[in-house]
Amino acid sequence: MKYFKKIEEKRIYLSPVVKDDALLFAKWLNDEEVTAGLHTTHTITTEDSAEEMLESIIDKKKPSFEIILKEDDRAIGSIILTSVNELDRTATIGIYIGEKEYRGKGYGTEALRAIIRYGFDYLNLHNINLSVISYNENALRCYQKLGFQ
Repeated sequence: MKYFKKIEEKRIYLSPVVKDDALLFAKWLNDEEVTAGLHTTHTITTEDSAEEMLESIIDKKKPSFEIILKEDDRAIGSIILTSVNELDRTATIGIYIGEKEYRGKGYGTEALRAIIRYGFDYLNLHNINLSVISYNENALRCYQKLGFQ
């Protein structure tokens, strides 16, 4: 699939989520390693339920993107700004790298850098936060590298 290059970094770009990738999202959300880092319980995700989730995100116009490798236009994960408060100018980041072979290699850091820039420069946010499970060491290193405390 050819993706729309919305926000670029060195090795990746962010492209708005599309319903056509419901099967890919279902695969990622059925990976216990992915869901272990998301503040949720592991449930079986079908292609239909993933499509409904993506439709909801698109309909609500949430800033939600797929993380795409520049070298081959392969989707490897997802990143979203949730709880966007236009009055207080705040939002919360959610991210995961769905493709196991790309975890721990800096792609998440690039994606975070891109969405932070998007949040501050395009959405005019003043504060972006996130939460992390204490045992998610890859995420902790990544977030600290970008200045989160």
